[in-house]
Amino acid sequence: METPRVVAIERSPAASPTEARNPRLFTPAFIALLLAEFAYFTAAGMEIPLAPLFAARMLGADEVGVGIAVGALALTALFLRPFAGRTSDRRGRRPLLIGGALLYAAATAAHAVAPDLTVMIGLRLVLGVAEAFFFVAGFAALADLAPPGRAGEALSFNSLSLYLGIALGPIIGQGLLGLGGFTLAWLGAAVLALLAAILATRIPETREAGMTDDAPVVPLIHRASIGPGLGLLSGIAAMAGFFAFVALHAEAIGFVDWSLVLLEFGSIVVATRIVFAKLPDRVPPYRLGSAALALTAAGIAVVALVPNTMGLFVGSGILAFGVAFTTPAFFSAVLARVAPHERGAAMGTMSVSIDLAFGAGPMVFGLVAAVGGIPAAFLAGAALAMVGATGAVVALRRVKVPAPA
Repeated sequence: METPRVVAIERSPAASPTEARNPRLFTPAFIALLLAEFAYFTAAGMEIPLAPLFAARMLGADEVGVGIAVGALALTALFLRPFAGRTSDRRGRRPLLIGGALLYAAATAAHAVAPDLTVMIGLRLVLGVAEAFFFVAGFAALADLAPPGRAGEALSFNSLSLYLGIALGPIIGQGLLGLGGFTLAWLGAAVLALLAAILATRIPETREAGMTDDAPVVPLIHRASIGPGLGLLSGIAAMAGFFAFVALHAEAIGFVDWSLVLLEFGSIVVATRIVFAKLPDRVPPYRLGSAALALTAAGIAVVALVPNTMGLFVGSGILAFGVAFTTPAFFSAVLARVAPHERGAAMGTMSVSIDLAFGAGPMVFGLVAAVGGIPAAFLAGAALAMVGATGAVVALRRVKVPAPA
């Protein structure tokens, strides 16, 4: 059986002691991963407002229907991410990155001809398969490429692809929607996902050379990821519910340029992660995570309690600061405790939390909004984030995580 290639941090033969201690983060492989994820997450960012608006305007869905359609993507991804993680440990990261992006492109393009809500939900389920492949393989490759002691910094920079996509995707989506309707918008997102697949071909295989089909089987659910995953779930579920209903809330309060809210959100996350990129490697992860979740709760509460344009932008800004640190904090807590040959499985388990969050968040928000309105749904999301913040404080005292370097 052919031994998979290994990506090492590049050094010249005459590397200095400083270079040996501080290997480069921005290698060609790391940059290729950033670009592929940027294209992929920009396509996903376009769908954040497009999916609920398409379901409501074109397919006649009510609040519950919108929540189900938006959250359906996470259902298939929920079940497949652990398998994707273990597969990436045994078969490699690269095939899942390329295959996931191609499948995402195909399912997104098919939205243009979806005749009813049932078909749309089915396509969202297919998107969940693509999401499981691409997302888990991307995080595993990132962990492989990060120099020792710099996983938090690597994740902070890597996640810029996600949040730049969230910032720019809705603007592109709204622009294409105005130019050619939903058909052009869906096809535009599909082209970006196809570009992600092409860029992923530039990423060499990164899994360790010792990983073969004969290697010990790692459990599908990695225990080290359960606690951090619950903290991540509370923050992402609150954010996902906010994303699902922010465009409808903005229109309800008379603000039609809803893409500017997501632009503000993404821009703040990007700027914060650049300026404070090294912070997740210097602060105990559960301490950082608890503060991040508290900010998330505060931001969503402001949007709910101040139903005007000012409240929308101020609250979204506070939410962005919280989200900026949530993922680096909880992923750092996991990576500090797992071996290299278990990274895919650990990332698969962690990403189950993301699937549960993106599935349950919009659905719960939809149910609450149907009874008490969208502001009430936002308050429920704020309460969920505060539960997570409390749990992180408890974990800080009970769980031993190696001290940051």
